[in-house]
Amino acid sequence: MKRLIPANQFPKLLTIIAVLLSAVFNSNAQKIKPTASGLIPVNGIKVYYETYGQGKPVILLHGAFMTIDMNWGELIPTLSKTRKIIAIEMQGHGHTQFSERKLSHTTLASDVAGVMDYLKIDSADVVGYSFGGEIAYQFAIQNPKRLKKLVIISSTYKSDGWQPEINNAFKDMSPDIFDGSPMKAAYEAVAPDKTKWKSFVQQMLSNAGETFNMGDSNIAKITAPVLLIAGDNDGLNKIELAKTYKLLGGDLIGDFTGIPRSQLAIIPAQTHVTLMMATSVLAGYLDSFLK
Repeated sequence: MKRLIPANQFPKLLTIIAVLLSAVFNSNAQKIKPTASGLIPVNGIKVYYETYGQGKPVILLHGAFMTIDMNWGELIPTLSKTRKIIAIEMQGHGHTQFSERKLSHTTLASDVAGVMDYLKIDSADVVGYSFGGEIAYQFAIQNPKRLKKLVIISSTYKSDGWQPEINNAFKDMSPDIFDGSPMKAAYEAVAPDKTKWKSFVQQMLSNAGETFNMGDSNIAKITAPVLLIAGDNDGLNKIELAKTYKLLGGDLIGDFTGIPRSQLAIIPAQTHVTLMMATSVLAGYLDSFLK
């Protein structure tokens, strides 16, 4: 019989995964310099951004506890060859200051819109991974006219979209589990106030422990084309993922009706972490869809 990982081992496991992920990105990423970067005053805080390349804008939203480089370092060189990339570090992450402001999907999606306003971008494609995918969903709901295309990588718009083990894992977590991790090292390298680390982690863990659901009806109202990308073993509930795809207009008999505007890609032999390491696969799907 296949052994399952006990729930109380998930904090340690996630820390090991974080070490693996950041180590791979830091060692393999082809570094390129942003064409512009800085802090933008938005909704009472200053949000850090970087831009790369030229062309139609694509906004990148990172996963929890990550920075632009840790999440997107391998993809930006490829994507920026044909598009203008705007990568954002959300509240408390990387260069963006920690704030006692309530951390919510609604607020963070408003921050994205605020960055677009400051950079004079009327509309854009939006790509979000994990926690960033949740914010991308909320952005689509709040700003439908500003969204061209949406890419959701290994993420969901509701708690039930994750396997129960993922939701339960956060119950046993504390900021101390990240001590000595590359995520903490990355934070201390660029954070404007390094003393806020534990407060930031606790804020994120508290947010992750809250049940959320943006609403099936709201997802069904998204008119922009959506590409859902998942690893076959990434922690997402694949039954719920299939329901999401149907809400977005997919799951049709294409030979009878034609191909729907939205797409679903489930990548074999991939986890939540290794999916972001499959650079060439992701780049191929993104390039094809965003064209």
